[in-house]
Amino acid sequence: MNMKILSLLTAALVLLTGLWGLGGWGLLDPDEGRYAEISREMLETGDYVTPRLNYVKYFEKPVLHYWLTAASFAAFGQNEFAARLTPALCGLGGIFVAFVLARRIYGLREALCASIILSTCLLWFAVIRLNILDMTVSFFITLSLAGFWFGRTNRRYLLLFYSGMALATLTKGLIGVVLPSGIVFWYVVLTWRWRLIAHTLYRPGVVLFFVLAMPWFLAVCWVNADFFHFFFVQEHFLRYTTRIHDHYEPFWYFIPILAGALVPWAGLLPGMLGGALPRRSDPERSGLFLGLWFAVPFLFFSLSSSKLIPYIVPCLPPLAILGGRALASIMDGNDAGARRFARLNGGLLMFLAAAGIIYPLMMDIPVLALYPYTLPASASLGVLALHGWKLAESPPAARSKMTAAFCLLSFVNALLFARGFTLEERFLSYKEPAAVIRERLRPGDVVVGYGNTMQGLGFYLERRIVLADAVGELEFGARQERDPRWFIGQKELKALWEGEERVFLAVNGQKMGELEQLLRKSVIKNTIIWLDKIRNDFILLNKERDLD
Repeated sequence: MNMKILSLLTAALVLLTGLWGLGGWGLLDPDEGRYAEISREMLETGDYVTPRLNYVKYFEKPVLHYWLTAASFAAFGQNEFAARLTPALCGLGGIFVAFVLARRIYGLREALCASIILSTCLLWFAVIRLNILDMTVSFFITLSLAGFWFGRTNRRYLLLFYSGMALATLTKGLIGVVLPSGIVFWYVVLTWRWRLIAHTLYRPGVVLFFVLAMPWFLAVCWVNADFFHFFFVQEHFLRYTTRIHDHYEPFWYFIPILAGALVPWAGLLPGMLGGALPRRSDPERSGLFLGLWFAVPFLFFSLSSSKLIPYIVPCLPPLAILGGRALASIMDGNDAGARRFARLNGGLLMFLAAAGIIYPLMMDIPVLALYPYTLPASASLGVLALHGWKLAESPPAARSKMTAAFCLLSFVNALLFARGFTLEERFLSYKEPAAVIRERLRPGDVVVGYGNTMQGLGFYLERRIVLADAVGELEFGARQERDPRWFIGQKELKALWEGEERVFLAVNGQKMGELEQLLRKSVIKNTIIWLDKIRNDFILLNKERDLD
């Protein structure tokens, strides 16, 4: 097939996979609800300096992602598609930058393979469709490191290096500087190219960094004297070195996560890592650069006391580029690479396919509620595993067509896995409970979330909610709240429930036992207006007679 046609077809599939059905399910709590609500409150209040969540200060992350999401809301309305548009565009942008870099280093065919791998590997595909910060910061880090690589020969590209770091810093803090500069540092050290230090310290780029990054930090510190200590000391130093956020995992945590993140391309991982080894045929040490791009963030987050799965998203673009080279070598007749890919990939995919069949049988949820989502995904993984084995056994002349078919199947696999988000909506979204409340809500009514911050509930109701026995990550802002009505304990909740106001009370089923003791079972028994046995959530109304 003509390479131009193949490039256009690949671009169309990447765009389709990245944008398809972005608004097809409710925002998932806590992360999507949190970031959407912060952005909504920015639009409502007109304050674009101090981020707020449930109308109290929220300083855990910088402001750029909120700005971009608020701009999306202003353009397309306050809905799920607009909430997810920023990470989707950033994810597509990261694929494009990886394509350009792979084409510069290896060639067009390798770049197309890299684009397909990156857009269809499960972690990148999943995070591109979620309103969280990790894809946004990953795009800016990818842009920054591509700028460095091109800037070695043309210093003007270093403007991308510095602007990418600045925007990454505005998205998620100091890792926007630490990770790119750490990768560049070790590249200079291991290649003994000391002149690159002076070359990279490009004055216009340094100035651009401060012009982009500093104004908001200065402004937020000016109007919030408590920002500096909370953000830089607690959310950076203490978060990295201690377990204050209760996200502790062992050092090896990301190793199995990486294998799952690369599905259905995990079998290429040995080839990816092997491509990072120094070679005489690689005088620029591009493989080493890509290997460091993967290794530095991977080790950095592995050493951290706080770990979450999306943290390793910045590691995926360099692996995809190295994987594009490995996949192209299989197409060229690398029998050993093809057999290794088939064995490793096939084993993992069949294991996951079996898990999709067996795991629902072990859940408390009815199998018929889960199988419509897990069985198609299991079938897809099984087909990919079998096709990979056939690919390895195929003659070199048929290898290109077999590989192209595997790539097409990987897009189908990604779209089948996307259906899982509609299942997650049943468990993690407050869209349906909010709709139940909205139908009955009157001016002056009070909405209360019990035992959970329920951030998506505020977004869908477009209002502030009272939090009862639930502070969580809002502890910093709640301490500064002067109005005692918004953060209450059990005693205040009981008084509110028995008072004159109509109160909508949202509660998870796990909390119903203690709530029954607090509010008396007979009262609760007659005031349930909505329940969902699958997600185990309830909505109670204290004045049911007013519904008539």
